[in-house]
Amino acid sequence: MNFPVKPVILAVDDDPIILNTVLSTLKASYKIIPLTSAKAALKYLEENVADLILLDYHMPEMSGFEMLEVLLADSKYREIPVIFLTGSMDGDGEASALLMGAVDYITKPIRPQVLTTRICLQLELINHRKHLEQLVTEKTKGLSEALDLLRLREDVTLNLLARVTELRDSDTGTHIERTTEFVRLIVTDLLENPVDGYEVTKEQATDIIKSAQLHDLGKIAVPDSILLKPDKLTPEEFDIIKTHTSEGKKLLSDTVESMKTAETRHIKDDEGNRIIKLDSFLATARDITYSHHEKWNGNGYPQGLAGADIPLAARIVALSDVYDALTSARPYKEAFSHEKSASIIYEDSGKHFDPYLVEVFKRHEKEFEEISKWSPRLHI
Repeated sequence: MNFPVKPVILAVDDDPIILNTVLSTLKASYKIIPLTSAKAALKYLEENVADLILLDYHMPEMSGFEMLEVLLADSKYREIPVIFLTGSMDGDGEASALLMGAVDYITKPIRPQVLTTRICLQLELINHRKHLEQLVTEKTKGLSEALDLLRLREDVTLNLLARVTELRDSDTGTHIERTTEFVRLIVTDLLENPVDGYEVTKEQATDIIKSAQLHDLGKIAVPDSILLKPDKLTPEEFDIIKTHTSEGKKLLSDTVESMKTAETRHIKDDEGNRIIKLDSFLATARDITYSHHEKWNGNGYPQGLAGADIPLAARIVALSDVYDALTSARPYKEAFSHEKSASIIYEDSGKHFDPYLVEVFKRHEKEFEEISKWSPRLHI
């Protein structure tokens, strides 16, 4: 990180035990400002700066949610990342806070390793965003500024959302990045070798590759106690994990619907032709998040769709996602070899996976194996 001095973290919680935990955990690396109320925090911010805010969700007089509303309404504060501290398991509440503008939430009791990891990665995201914004500035020189700025901002948004998603499931490491590269292989093959029922345009190919990063977006609404459980899940816990498909759809649907309405949602060239559609990748992302656990034979979830009724983008991500899960180590299993993983893919052709996409996998099997062994950064 490029912070010239210790980053300043404002910790706001009416429980002194929580504040002491935060202070003892973070004081070696950060300057911690502990405050016991939202009003005191807002008073502090009038004349001081903070790089990140840890904010208790439930507080008397002014709740964390109400304080977040104040922060987001003021341009002076709205860029400060806010992480909620909550003892609640109310997924809808946390999802609402995330949609409103919080970057993450941590459930109590606070685990020091989770706290330090989440804060470190959020501060890295700040630098990452600043770097990408610098690239936006440089990229627009000599180009059509409005169009390139829009595309690069879209990439920044996707990149940040993908990184936030990964924070919610730390055991998966670079799963999102590798899965995106597998999707890129399949989509590129479909683009270069058109087949009836599997045709994709260049724009659709780009949307699918970008949106694949968000396939597990709904996991931000799954409690840590279940998402990070090292042991086998109970049937009830697995049912909660399965809700990440519908939670991901909910997170994207409102945005998609709000962008459907008018011609103003498109940028046009000098002759009035549409040259980019802003909601296209979000609609594709919604299909992927909701349907990437459907199976070709209809035995998947959440809807039990079968065959071509499953969106093509979701079918592509399903195969890519499972291959990476098979070849990756998890707390509950060893990593399978490429050979064993490939044999499982072939055995499930026509059952779990689209048979034609399995053929595409076979054509690129060596490339899949190579990607499974490296850990790239996202580079759309």
